[in-house]
Amino acid sequence: MRRISSLLALIALGALTLPTTAAAGARSDHGDTVVVIRGDVTVPRGETVDGVVVFSGDARIAGRSEGDVVVLAGDALVSGRIDGDLVMASGQARLLPSAYVSGDVNYGDERPIVAGQAIVRGEVTGKDWGDSVDFLPFALGIGFWVLMSGSALLLGCLLLLIAPRAADAIYERSRERIGPLIAIGIAVTICLPVAAVIASITIVGIPLAFAILLALLPLAAVAYVTAAWALGRRLVKEPRNRFLSFLAGLAILRLLALLPIFGGFVSLAAMVFGFGLIGAAIGAARDPRRPSPAPAQSPGS
Repeated sequence: MRRISSLLALIALGALTLPTTAAAGARSDHGDTVVVIRGDVTVPRGETVDGVVVFSGDARIAGRSEGDVVVLAGDALVSGRIDGDLVMASGQARLLPSAYVSGDVNYGDERPIVAGQAIVRGEVTGKDWGDSVDFLPFALGIGFWVLMSGSALLLGCLLLLIAPRAADAIYERSRERIGPLIAIGIAVTICLPVAAVIASITIVGIPLAFAILLALLPLAAVAYVTAAWALGRRLVKEPRNRFLSFLAGLAILRLLALLPIFGGFVSLAAMVFGFGLIGAAIGAARDPRRPSPAPAQSPGS
């Protein structure tokens, strides 16, 4: 009996590996299945992987894949060996003279270009996957949204648990004039990447630039959950539970994030505002003339 359809296997694999998939192009790691949501995948000559799955991007197979190579939206260039099927849902595959595919070559859009000396042990067959492929971007988008929402929830709850006094100080800053907070947030958002660029000009500053760039993503995540906390605390005030306040604010931001285009602007605005709140709270902590917020109660209060 012929093996189960590679496309169905792809969907199952995507559901199981979504939390650990890459969001950008990647080179292969020996012995691993390479799964990329958005970006290109390259298997260099002399390297071996268990399989390749690309949701949106191109695949270049110069080495060996011991399993299927599946590309949902993109092209494939094969000059190496695939011990399995090559599945092209949307895009075109090109098999060079040195290419070897032990299974089938299935395509849903453009017929593959197969060089005369390329070897395909199975069949080159066109498939009708239109409905499935159209649904996948939506399913992936929802999966990514759930992943980001869960990560933000865990991060915010952890910060509230270990730093309740800092959360109170940040909320106090959110009750001040919003203009200066936005100005501080915009300044921080611009200055961090600029500082990385300036530091990279000299050889001595390259490690610092690299460290700043690596810190940008976690800092942006902290700023985002900070804005969610301030928003939620405005809605669910004391003496209600801090975590309930954070949940309310995060729920609003994550629901707005579902809106096309506008959701992206909302997320960016939340990050900028969060940077402003953090910067203002740090400045207030360094200023002895500023009154301190009321003593924090238990983390769940």
